[in-house]
Amino acid sequence: MKRTALLSLAFVASTALADEGMWQPHQLPNIADQLTKAGLALDPNKLTDLTGFPMGAIVSLGGCTASFVSDQGLVASNHHCVYGSVQYNSTEENNLLKNGFLAKSFEEELPATPGSRIYVTEEITEVTQLVNAGITNNTKGSKRYDIIDKNSKALVAECESSDKYRCTVVNFHGGLEYYLFKQLTIRDVRLVHAPATSIGKYGGDIDNWMWPRHTGDYGFYRAYVGKDGQPADFSEDNVPYQPKHHLKVNKSSVDEGDYIMVLGYPGRTNRYRSALEVENQFTWTYPKAKAYREEIIDIIHNGSEVGSDARIKYESTLASLANYAKNYGSMINSYQKGSTLVRKQKLEQELSQWIKADKTRQAKYGDALAGLEKLIKQDQQTQARDLILGYMRYSKMLSTAERLHRLSIEKQKDNLARKKGYQERDIARFEQSMKTVDRRYDADIDKAILSAMLMHYSKLPKAQRIASIDTFFGINNSFNPKTLSAKLDKMYATTQLANQSQRLALMNKTEKDFNNSSDPFIKLAVATFADRKAIEAQGEELTGNIQAFRPKYMAALIAYFNDKNLPVYADANSTLRITYGNVKGYSPRDGLTATPYTTLEGIVEKDTGVAPFDAPKEQLALIKKKHYGEYAKANLGSVPVNYLGTLDITGGNSGSPTLNDKAEFVGLVFDGVYESIIGDWDYDTKLNRSIHVDVRYMLWVMEHIDGATNLIEEMDIVE
Repeated sequence: MKRTALLSLAFVASTALADEGMWQPHQLPNIADQLTKAGLALDPNKLTDLTGFPMGAIVSLGGCTASFVSDQGLVASNHHCVYGSVQYNSTEENNLLKNGFLAKSFEEELPATPGSRIYVTEEITEVTQLVNAGITNNTKGSKRYDIIDKNSKALVAECESSDKYRCTVVNFHGGLEYYLFKQLTIRDVRLVHAPATSIGKYGGDIDNWMWPRHTGDYGFYRAYVGKDGQPADFSEDNVPYQPKHHLKVNKSSVDEGDYIMVLGYPGRTNRYRSALEVENQFTWTYPKAKAYREEIIDIIHNGSEVGSDARIKYESTLASLANYAKNYGSMINSYQKGSTLVRKQKLEQELSQWIKADKTRQAKYGDALAGLEKLIKQDQQTQARDLILGYMRYSKMLSTAERLHRLSIEKQKDNLARKKGYQERDIARFEQSMKTVDRRYDADIDKAILSAMLMHYSKLPKAQRIASIDTFFGINNSFNPKTLSAKLDKMYATTQLANQSQRLALMNKTEKDFNNSSDPFIKLAVATFADRKAIEAQGEELTGNIQAFRPKYMAALIAYFNDKNLPVYADANSTLRITYGNVKGYSPRDGLTATPYTTLEGIVEKDTGVAPFDAPKEQLALIKKKHYGEYAKANLGSVPVNYLGTLDITGGNSGSPTLNDKAEFVGLVFDGVYESIIGDWDYDTKLNRSIHVDVRYMLWVMEHIDGATNLIEEMDIVE
């Protein structure tokens, strides 16, 4: 695996903050002393082997992490990561979300949501020079964007030698470096087990990001392949995948102070963003986005009864909306109480002084920050419009029409010239997304969401609005909301996009067919395409210019940090990382200390019988009888439910296995505490805590509540 000197020098000081950092596998030898000091019993060099143990057992679900826990392709992840598949298979008559699901045999396992994938990373190659080939110091804007895009797609096409692999070019440090990731892609994914929501989501949105916590956030998939052992589409003849490595499950779990680590695919962090970006994100973007999300949540709640088919269709959407709405609110609160912006501004002042102190540095980095900030301000000029347009796409009819129309246009081009998402490699998943609409759509709710977002859009200054949208909906200075309501009523009454066969048929239609269509949503997509394409082109021009300055700014920061003996690791970007630490409580505020474990008795204390604190009656009865089986922890006198760790995690880490010093499975990470939410932007070693499901609780529920003894017997259980 190739790498550059910058990242190999990413950890240069023994004085670096303990437990901070989401480290790439090839960096681990550089922090071997820190890993060993924290308690790792394995040779850190073994963690660099992507196809060896334990890395070979860690997989991505394309948004969450998971791991193989048997030699028959059994995959453990979070309940909220398999939630969409549980929802997809639920109906008003057979509500698996409420009742839970367990397959006692392979034959009883259910297909996951169409498009579900399990990705196994096999190779990581540094490709910076290849991606930047053809770029000079004078290459700017859309030309730079196009070169990077073209080179990246060519590398991906070469890498994807067959449909068994999915490859991706990912930038690190804002485009300072690029890596090519090659992943085995398992396309037949099936739902095996998920506890009832009253266990898997106990505490719901109220307890989200909070401690103490009592959530059984776990679930299981199984990976299937063809009889030849190769990835294949769903078939009754497929067989369970046999991974080269799987994790052993240590039912002894871990004690306070023990070493733990998480191997996974963290989504996004922004710890190297400029002060200008930080201030805008917390004072404008998060408040606006939070308000829009909460508005859509209210629309769904008001438009559907609990347990109804309409509500079941939107449960997964609700969970995502609520999670991030609370996240944004907590981010804002932490930002307002803290000193993130002041410290970011201080860092930039010190960086500028350091650059000015040396003529060579001045020549190399002198214009980096100023150039970047000029472009960021340009981007912020249209952010109000762009955010609203983004939330409009919660309308399935709108987004479906736009995607189908765009497909008809992109299909006319050579494969590599198409936009990402519309290449041949994307068609199978595109089709599957068209099939999932039926289980994600209710006409009345969809209409209410689109209406609400259009009302926000209509209040934008005319200069920020889009002429074709204004014309289509009759938006002007004398705009009448009743006119919009009547227009939408007619559109939803006559559209054919709610019909799956129609959607699938449209995938094979030409651009001319779309131009001649009488479907109102297709007419909207056609009418607005030129304007939306122009906005896209403007975005690519801006992105290309940012791609020239962001790497220069990051190069300056890295050089400065290295000069000051400070740790440097890349922001999370959904690629394989390791984060390590110890089981440990914390003091969230003066006079209050949080212990690192919760127990079964806490479930009873919280229980009200009303969701989200409505534990199953069978569970409550067992707890009151102190029926712990073999899963009690002696020093707690009960079964541990959740525990705290000092690990540096973020979204995307959800479902990551928590491993002990021997890389044995001791739980699943699923959340962070309220005080560490701002960790995506600003790490605090005193307050940053991860929340994990204890393996003892998982096994206790599986054995004594759900009767999932077949899965317990399938896993390798050790003590």
